Amino acid sequence: MSRKLTIIQAITEALDQKLAEDEGVMLLGEDIGINGGVFRATEGLIEKYGSERVVDTPLAEAGIIGSAIGLALNGMIPVAEIQFLAFIYPGFEQIVSHAARMRYRTRGQFAVPMVIRTPYGAGIRGPELHSESVETFFVHTPGLKVVVPSNPYDAKGLLISAIEDPDPVIFLEPTKLYRAFKEEVPEEMYRVPLGKARVVQEGNDLSIFAWGTMLREALQAAKRMEQEKGWKCEVIDLRTLYPLDRDTIVQSVQKTGRALVVHEAHKTAGLGAEIISIINDEALIYLKAPVKRVTGFDVPVPQFCIEDDYLPNVERVRQGIVETVLF
Repeated sequence: MSRKLTIIQAITEALDQKLAEDEGVMLLGEDIGINGGVFRATEGLIEKYGSERVVDTPLAEAGIIGSAIGLALNGMIPVAEIQFLAFIYPGFEQIVSHAARMRYRTRGQFAVPMVIRTPYGAGIRGPELHSESVETFFVHTPGLKVVVPSNPYDAKGLLISAIEDPDPVIFLEPTKLYRAFKEEVPEEMYRVPLGKARVVQEGNDLSIFAWGTMLREALQAAKRMEQEKGWKCEVIDLRTLYPLDRDTIVQSVQKTGRALVVHEAHKTAGLGAEIISIINDEALIYLKAPVKRVTGFDVPVPQFCIEDDYLPNVERVRQGIVETVLF
């Protein structure tokens, strides 16, 4: 049995089902209890599970993440919410120095089964520090898994898998997509495996790799190019940014011989560079053209209406496809 949900509804359902199934699961974050969170992802959960399992915290990101680490070390499974990704910086030291290192530091004696949920990305006319895409900070940190859903079905299944994972997971939720569309989502609990990309559309002329909000831009551009030129692009949703699904990346490029990476994060040292490195290491002889990136710019994410000039859009992706195929 399924029904159509938005991404935010799918996330709420995943949290609800895991709270009901496992008494060790608990939520903590600013305004997540009585107010249901800044985007209402936890709406109604404090009424069902009480204030000891859905905990309103002070405005203190270092305290939220540090507390979650302590809870995880003592047998709980905390799911912490940070209101926006760029608000995470006060807690960054707790993540990279403690959560990510605990299994290594203790030679496997202790694990930190926790999830840090946070909305990320531009497109909602947010002020400064509300629109960042700094996923590479976490991808660059051994010991963390980094997950980004692009649709309601994956949002629920990936979040359930993240909560059940024995290691810390950074779960990045694309803010622009929270209520952008609905999709069929099963009522029952299910899992989408971490570390596995999804081939959203098959093709033979070019591989496009994207995640989060940019997947929709990539798909629209691919459909437009098929209508205009008859080119069939293979579009792949990476879903997990660490560990990357190297096999799917390489197999797709071996088939198409061309690749384009689309992300809204800044270009320099963005994840696109790592994907290109994987392709060069394992599929270089198959390439018919250099791998191209369509990304955000190396500037702070601009505020309000001018953020549209920063974000990759269908036209920029289309131009990237043309330049790569006609190289």
